[in-house]
Parts: sequence; C-alpha cells; structure tokens
Amino acid sequence: MVLYTTPFPNSCLSALHAVSWALIFPCYWLIDRLVASFKPTTYEKRQRADDPCCLQLLCTALFTPIYLALLVAALPFAFLGFLFWSPLQSARRPYTYSRLEDKGPAGGAALLNEWKGTGTGKSFCFATANLCLLPDSLARLNNLFNTQARAKEIGQRIRNGAARPQIKIYIDSPTNTSISAASFSSLVSPQGSDGGTRAVPGNIKRTASVEYKGDGGRHPSDEAANGPASGDTADGGSLEDACIVRIGGEEGGRPPEMDDSATGSQVRNGASGGPKGQTPNHNQRDGDSGSLGSPSASRESLVKARAGPDGSGGGEPGVNSKLLYKASVVKKAAARRRRHPDEAFDHEVSAFFPANLDFLCLQEVFDKRAAAKLKDQLHGYFEYILYDVGVYGCRGCCNFKCLNSGLFFASRYPVMDVAYHCYPNGCSFDALASKGALFLKVQVGSTPQDQRIVGYIACTHLHAPPEDSAIRCEQLDLLQDWLADFRKSTSSSSAANPEELVAFDVICGDLNFDNCSSEDKLEQQHSLFTRYKDPCRLGPGEEKPWAIGTLLDTNGLYDEDVCTPDNLQNKSPGAGQKGRKDLLKGNGRRIDYMLHAEEGLCPDWKAEVEEFSFITQLSGLTDHLPVAMRLMVSSGEEEA
Repeated sequence: MVLYTTPFPNSCLSALHAVSWALIFPCYWLIDRLVASFKPTTYEKRQRADDPCCLQLLCTALFTPIYLALLVAALPFAFLGFLFWSPLQSARRPYTYSRLEDKGPAGGAALLNEWKGTGTGKSFCFATANLCLLPDSLARLNNLFNTQARAKEIGQRIRNGAARPQIKIYIDSPTNTSISAASFSSLVSPQGSDGGTRAVPGNIKRTASVEYKGDGGRHPSDEAANGPASGDTADGGSLEDACIVRIGGEEGGRPPEMDDSATGSQVRNGASGGPKGQTPNHNQRDGDSGSLGSPSASRESLVKARAGPDGSGGGEPGVNSKLLYKASVVKKAAARRRRHPDEAFDHEVSAFFPANLDFLCLQEVFDKRAAAKLKDQLHGYFEYILYDVGVYGCRGCCNFKCLNSGLFFASRYPVMDVAYHCYPNGCSFDALASKGALFLKVQVGSTPQDQRIVGYIACTHLHAPPEDSAIRCEQLDLLQDWLADFRKSTSSSSAANPEELVAFDVICGDLNFDNCSSEDKLEQQHSLFTRYKDPCRLGPGEEKPWAIGTLLDTNGLYDEDVCTPDNLQNKSPGAGQKGRKDLLKGNGRRIDYMLHAEEGLCPDWKAEVEEFSFITQLSGLTDHLPVAMRLMVSSGEEEA
C-alpha cells in the first residue's frame, strides 16, 4: 500500500490549499485569541489575584478593541479563502505520513532483524493518551491553555521518558520479594566519566522516583518531568540496554533473573573505559531539562499504586544499594515475582512513560500547528508518524467537519497499511470533529522462511456526551466491522500458504465511558469485550482493585500538591478524579483503554500482558492520565 506523505495528490492542489488557508488563518487566529482572553484558567485567575496593579486586566482591555478591529478587516479575506478551501477538502487525503529515516541500531529496519519468531519471546510496548491539543480558546474549557507550547513540551516528555534505558529493580528482603515494575522505573544508569558504576546513595523511596546525584549530575527535580538527560544514559547505545538494580536486605540473595553472564556484562559496560554513550534517537534539545514557562502544575488525580498484602507497592527500605549492569535482559515471565500474587502481570503508577516504547496512540491532537510541533519532537525517538488524521468539510460524513479526528500515531516499527474511517453518527458539538478510527498494520519481524511478522493496531476516539450511550455502542459495532474488513483486505496470507504471522491485535483510545458508572452499563456489556481483553477489568461494572481512573478533575490541574509527576503519582486513589459521585464505584472514571486480542493471532503464539502502567509524566499538560501496556508474544513451545 502507498502511504500518503502529503495531504493532496499534486502540488497544484497543495498550493491552492496553502493560499486559501493563508486567507482564513488571520481571522481564525484573532477569534481564538479574542475568546481565549475572556476565558481564563484557574492558574491565570491566581496570577491575577496576586497582581495588585491588575496589569493583565489592563492588557485585555487594551487589546480587545484592536482584536475586534483586525477581525472585521480580516473577515472578507477569510470568506474568500473559505470559498476555495471547502471544495478542496473533497480531494484531501485522510492522513499525512512522515518518516524520519534512522539507519542506526534503533531504526525500524534494524528492529525487524531482532526477532525471527523463534527462541525467546518478544515484548512490544504500547501507550495511549488524550492530549487535549485543541485551539487555545477551546482548550480553556478544560482549564488548559497555551496549546502550542504544551504540544512541544508533551513531545519532549514522551521522547525523554521512552528513550530511557530499561531498568529492573529487585529487592532482596525476607518480607518484600517483589519485582518493582522494571521497565517503568525512572532510574537511569548513573555512570561517571570513567564509565565505572556508582552506588545510589540514600534510601530508594519509589520505583518511579529514585533520587541520586553524581559528580556534575543533574538534580533529581530536573528529571522529574522530562526524564534523564541524554548524556546520562547507559553506555550500550541500544534501547534494549538495561540496568539491573539490586537492593540488599537482611537476607542477601541473587535476583531471579541474574546469572553469571551479568558479571561479564558489567565488565563490558562499566569498566570498558570508553566514552560515555548516548541513547539512540534521544537528542538533547532546548527545553529538555525543564518544562513550560508557565508552571507545569498538574491536574489532580487518583494515582498511587495499591500495595499488596506485604506492602510491596511502596515503602522506604533503608538498605545498601548496588548497581549491576546488563547489556540485554532476557525476559522470563514465569520466573518473575509479581507485586500481587493473584495477578499475572506487573502494574503500577509511573512518573514516566515506559522505556523502549514501541507504539504511541494519541487522541485530541486537533490543532494542526500543535500536531506539527508534536511530530517534530517525537521524531527524535519514533521513526514513523501519522498525523492530521481525518476529513474536513462534508466529505464522507453527514455533518460539516471543522476539525479533524485528533488521532495521532507514532511507531518505531515500519507501517505497512493504513485505513481511516469517520463515525457517521456524531451529534451535538462532537459532530464538528471527524472523530473516527485509525487502523494500522505494522511489521515487527520476519521468520527465517521470509514470512513477515505483523501486528494490527486500532486507535479511536468515541462520542463524548455522557447521555449518548446508544451512539457509542453503534460506534463500537462499526469499529469491530471496520477492523475485520481491514484485516481481511490487508492480509496476504492463506491457511495453506501463510505469508504473514500475526503477533498481536490491539485497540486503544479514549472510549468516553467507564466500567463503573451505572449510566454506562450498555457500553460495559458490549461484545467488543468478549473478543478483546481489558487488563484492568474483571467483568461488566467490576474493575480490578488496582485500576484507577484516567479522567481528571480539571478544576484541580494547578493545585500545588500535584504540580509534578511525582506529586501526582503520590496522590491516593480516588483523589481529584472526575466522576459521577452518586453513581460511581471504584477509583474514578477510567475512560482510556488498552485492549488486546487473544484470538486471531498465529496459532502457535500467544500474547500476554507483561506490564501495565498509569502514567503521570504529562502532569499539568492534559486532563487525562496516559496508560501503557507491554505485551509478551511467545510460542507454546517456548513455554514448554
């Protein structure tokens, strides 16, 4: 399939579109600024309360007449531009594909050679987030502002979090033998200039915020939002490199996955004496060590992982620390000791996006300028990106569409096929956006017999008004039908002669309903959940005890006690969540989902959740908690 790298099929149409939008944009910008000046956020209200001279009010009073005069002058040009812009949308392509080729060891072509479908299994990491990157005047309805700066900062934080080396922390203690959410830790490999290892001083408080200061190193608070600097990463230069942290207790012992080869790896990584390496695709850029000029104050959220019976979810063990380095970690799921004995995988609330993130699905990236800034930042880590997804005008849908779908996809692996469908049954204000579903087929490897190993990913954003359950159920029906058609149309395999092996089938996005509210019973019982498994769900209306809400209370976004990812992470479950108080049970409204299929894959393989995380790294930048899931794809022969 040919992937569209430009919005229009030829340069003539692209030029006409550029001219028409140049005529429209001044009017669009002036309306946006004019409305935004009369809709302050709670942060701006606090600033005004602390301003004895009322300078901000004076500026508003001064610029409002100027904006109005310019708006009146710009209206005729905007009308003329609209006459050209509207018919051009019938020829517009439904997405724009961007590739920034990386020929290094972390590039897409190199990644395809890592897994041949034999030997040990392969893990793939997925994340989804609703970013609320609307025009500034509309974003203020959710108590967010400065869309362009937020887009850049969000891209930096995601890139820095994903580019960290993968960490595994083991606690050797007679009372605490859990593994502490390996790849979701915020630790980095703290190497000195001589390449040798250094101990981590002090107590380790949480897996997501281990504090240390080296010679000339960054202060932990500098890493709270953006992750480690690129110069502080492990020596290996590969995203698969990992650091093993062993915390000794009263009864020493070796971590369950440590073997004699770790010693050799430590010598190679720690005592080589070579120059300090840099994580591939992680280039230090402006703003990496800080956040927005406005405070990165965060929305309130119920985000603190529940501890197990032994209290292993948190705590501050006052024990000696020692860092051991390992060039690559072979995952042995059966040998790992889980945080909860009744759960088959690790789960936590993390202050960072997971290391080695492979696929990123985003919603509400509506603003095209913000999407371009986000793309530029994420290309520092993801080689393949699809953005500006959706349709405008009346094409393909019943209502006129002013905004695109807001969907955005980034991948480290090559994209093979893409399809987009717009939901035709949107109503109210939701009908102004071309909300729909984006379907992707990616290649993640190849077998020794030259069979392609592929995976399917669907990213979607459903109808928002809470009273329209029937509309959302219709959209879930369409989602399943479209996905089945996409798999059928893009498959080049037959039962007798399979040319492709399917490793995973994942659906993610903002579904705008939760699994606790009685008002959402219709969606909770949808047939989608019989084919696709939700790792956080026990059944209709019943969540797992550790699952927390992802929809945040917009009124608390700038509260002091949640102004950093760590502070937001430490909030107790149920605090600051936006929910239906008399109808809601559980820990808040979880409306952002990661679902995976257990059927329809290669017959000899199985995909199981290895890790699940709620992420606080975007504190203050959006009104949703991102979520991440790591799938381990393995064959029955490997487990036997």
